[in-house]
Amino acid sequence: MENKPKLIIISASNGNNLQLSRQFLEKSNQLKISGEILDLTELTLPLYNPRIHSDKNIPDEVTLLKEKLFKTEKWIICAPEYNGSIPPILSNFIAWLSISGDDFRKLFNGQPIAIATFSGGPGIELITSLRIQLAHLGGQILGRHLSANYKKPAEEKSIEDILKRLMQMKRLNID
Repeated sequence: MENKPKLIIISASNGNNLQLSRQFLEKSNQLKISGEILDLTELTLPLYNPRIHSDKNIPDEVTLLKEKLFKTEKWIICAPEYNGSIPPILSNFIAWLSISGDDFRKLFNGQPIAIATFSGGPGIELITSLRIQLAHLGGQILGRHLSANYKKPAEEKSIEDILKRLMQMKRLNID
């Protein structure tokens, strides 16, 4: 029987949100939760354009990552607020996932997801926008989020609390 990874931490920047992702990974390791970071800045995905791309020419990278996400029980998304919304790298990744076959709804439906941000301000526009988008796709979004910035760094107890709450969530079986 294959062991499913418990947690994937999706980082939508190579700066403070990648560091925040590492804090979540470190704390998950301490809590004996198997996890890994998916750094979106390491991907070579083209900008999704419906005139050019279709569900017939999905990059192999998307197919492999989609399979990994299907096999992972819980997700945390760490993203900066970008012009008052979701950063383009994350929007592009979600767009690719959403056109990559008829089963994309199953990828998101009932999926336990936590949201965290390190932004210049409170990051509430990102939190709100991402919560709306992920809920629209069917995700089960943890009620508590983490918002950090230079004046208010992420606290270890908040990271631990979010991880513990997320681990208690079960994927909803929606068919």
